[in-house]
Parts: sequence; C-alpha cells; structure tokens
Amino acid sequence: MAYPQKKKPKKPKHQPDPQFSFKVTNIKGIAFSHFTHSLRETWKQTETKVKELEVNEPHEKRDLFAEKDLDLDDFPKVNENLNDLLSDEEMQDLNNDAGAGDMPEDVADLSETEPEPVATNLVDSEKPSQLLDMGHLVQRIKDFSYILGDFKARAPEGLSRKACIDTLLGDLCQRYSYNKFMINQLYDLFPKEALINRGVNLDPLEPWSKVGLVVYSSQVPLGATPEYLAGHYILQGACSMLPVMALAPKPGERILDLCAAPGGKTTYIAQLMKNTGCLFANDVNAERAKALLGNCHRMGVVNTVVCVEDGRRFHHIMSGFDRVLLDAPCSGTGVIAKDPSVKAHRTDEDIKKCVLLQKQLLIAAIDACRVGGYIVYSTCSIMVSENEGVVDYALRKRKVQMEDTNLFGEKGFKKFKGLHFSPKMDLARRFYPHKHNVDGFFVAKLKRVE
Repeated sequence: MAYPQKKKPKKPKHQPDPQFSFKVTNIKGIAFSHFTHSLRETWKQTETKVKELEVNEPHEKRDLFAEKDLDLDDFPKVNENLNDLLSDEEMQDLNNDAGAGDMPEDVADLSETEPEPVATNLVDSEKPSQLLDMGHLVQRIKDFSYILGDFKARAPEGLSRKACIDTLLGDLCQRYSYNKFMINQLYDLFPKEALINRGVNLDPLEPWSKVGLVVYSSQVPLGATPEYLAGHYILQGACSMLPVMALAPKPGERILDLCAAPGGKTTYIAQLMKNTGCLFANDVNAERAKALLGNCHRMGVVNTVVCVEDGRRFHHIMSGFDRVLLDAPCSGTGVIAKDPSVKAHRTDEDIKKCVLLQKQLLIAAIDACRVGGYIVYSTCSIMVSENEGVVDYALRKRKVQMEDTNLFGEKGFKKFKGLHFSPKMDLARRFYPHKHNVDGFFVAKLKRVE
C-alpha cells in the first residue's frame, strides 16, 4: 500500500527592503552607464593609423616596432567620481529618495571614491592590482597572437598594431618570467609564431646521427654506471654533435679544437679520426681543462694534446691546421631550458661583450687554419648578432668563403631588421628547441681560400 508523501513546508524567502534595493541598483546602474559612455566616446575620438607590412620573402623576419602607432598610454586616466558621472538632477533625485544617513557605509561612501583605473597596457605595469590571473593571461596571449596573425582583417576598430604588440609582450614577460630585453629579442626572431605554442617533436637521432642516443629517463645516474666509467659513452646535448658533423674530421689530419672544455666535441672528433692524426684541444680556463683531460682519459683518447692558452693568441703559437673547430663562448640564449636564469638576467651589454670576444676568436681560428682548410663556428645562442653578425664580420676581414654544413635545420638569415649579410649566409644552419627537439644552436662552416 502506497502512503502519500508529505510535502515539506517551504521556507519563506528573505525579502530585501525594496527601497534600499532600488537605491543601490539605481546608483550602480547610473554610474556604470555614464562610465561606459565616457569610455566609448573617448575610444571613438582616438585616431589610429595602421600600416601594412611589406613582405619580401616568406621566411624573412619583420620588424613590427618601426610603426608610429598611437600607444594605449595616450588614453586619458579615468578618475571621475560619482558626482562627475551623475547630473545635478540625478543626484538631487537620489538625495530626495534617501538621505546619506539611511544608507549603509559602503553605499554612502560610493560617491566619494574613485573607480579603479583601467589597465590598458601591461608592458610598463608593475602593480600587482593590474596583473591578470593566469587563466585570463594565457587566453589574452592567444587572442593577441591570433589578431597579429592577420592584423588588417582581425583587429577590432580603434586598436593599433603597436598597442597590440606592447600588450602581448608585457603578457609574455609576466607569463614566462622574461625581462623586457630578452622578450623583445625573441619576438624579433619569431614575429609570426605564438610563443605560447610549446609543442615538441620527439624524433629519434637516427635520421641524422648513427652514434647518438637520446635518453628520456633513467632509474640510475647515467654518470655513475660501469659503462660510463669505462668510457663507452659521454653525456652531452644532441646539438653538441652538430658542429663536429659539419667539421667532418678525417683520420690522420691535424685538427684544433680552440675552446674545447669539457671535452664532448673533442672526444667525438677523436672518434671520427679513429684515434689517429693529432688533435689539439685548447681551453683558456685551467680548471675546465682538467675536466677536458679527464674525459679524454676516460674515453681512451690517445691522439689529443690538451693546451691551456688564450684562444685569441693561439695562432701565434701554432698554425697550419687542416680543420679548426670554434665552439665560441656565448650568451647561452639557446639553452634557457637548462639555465632559466638567462632569460631574466641577460642584458644588451652582455651580448655586446660576447660578440666582441667571438669576433676575436673567429679571426684567430681562421689565422690558425691552413689555406684550403675548414673552420666551423658554432654557438649555443640564437642571437643574430652572435651568429650571422660574427660570421659576416669574418667574411669581410679574411679571405674565406661559406661552405655547406650538410646539416638539417633552418637557414641562416641573409637579412634581419635592416641588416644585410652575405648572400651565402643561408648555408649556415639554425636550430630551435620547438622545431628540432634540440637546444637553440647555430653552425656555420668556412673555407680559407687565401
């Protein structure tokens, strides 16, 4: 037998004071209406000029900062209070409906407080109150990247390209903890690519290396196995093999590794030479040279002489080498994944110091090579000034010519931000973590002709 279910008595709903509710709603509605109207009028009065970019070659990098668009910082500050937003008649109506004494403190003080300023540009903003939460920040990065992909067709009316770029770069600084200098350098290199896209290709080394092995994980320390101690392998980044492959050493040759420590490239050269000929491995730092010597002993290298000399003057001590490898000291902007401090602390002054040293070392490497010999220049940097700029300097100062590296990777830049390099600079190769699954790297091969 079914029993009828008892209906639960409904709880009386709380009914707010309609007079008080009207007052609050009326104040907020009027204030918001005038506030948005003021912003809309200000936005309509702003004149912007958008210049179309000239694209000469699809792969060329374009300078988007040359435009003289209006910056969002030119917008007036929003600092009107409620008295400025409401007319005298509207304020009188509110006062007649209820006195200030009948209103709560938060409503009574509403007319005396200023609305918070609108954060229109986060590039120069450092106040925490203006920072977006991470979810909104990531979404805004995606939105601005999409707009910049086809600015003429996708940009909303009244938004300048420069304002869009400045805000995007500010968001990227906040999202990935870069300083302004580093994020501008990366943006110049990849103007078309959204930096938030971090997809990686997990390709094995077999297509381009027969001896390289990539290790994804290990339950034991790879530097403490019996095989490691016996010299069966050495630990290094996959990109460290690229300059040696471009150098293409042959058995019986006389070769110089000008900046050799800690020895990963030196031992690979000795392997390709089949432990014959004579390999000079030099480093200016005596402590690092000890690690170089240790790796040569562990790997069973017997054709190598370890030297501790200033590479800039090495050609005065010895010259006439068949091949010279210069893996130059650099800013390390290609290995940010291994050293995150680079993205926040590297400055323009640091880059200039590296460029000066690299030019001196490359000239010394060329002078140490015989006529008809080969020089390979490499860095773990993606900065144009440290790569194409240094190689182009050597091409102008010495009788050398560019040679094919026979490597995969992106072509070197022949033009970049108004700079013009050798027409054969595309024989150099660039490597990027997000494209080639290796550290950021640069390799160029030269041949001494006189």
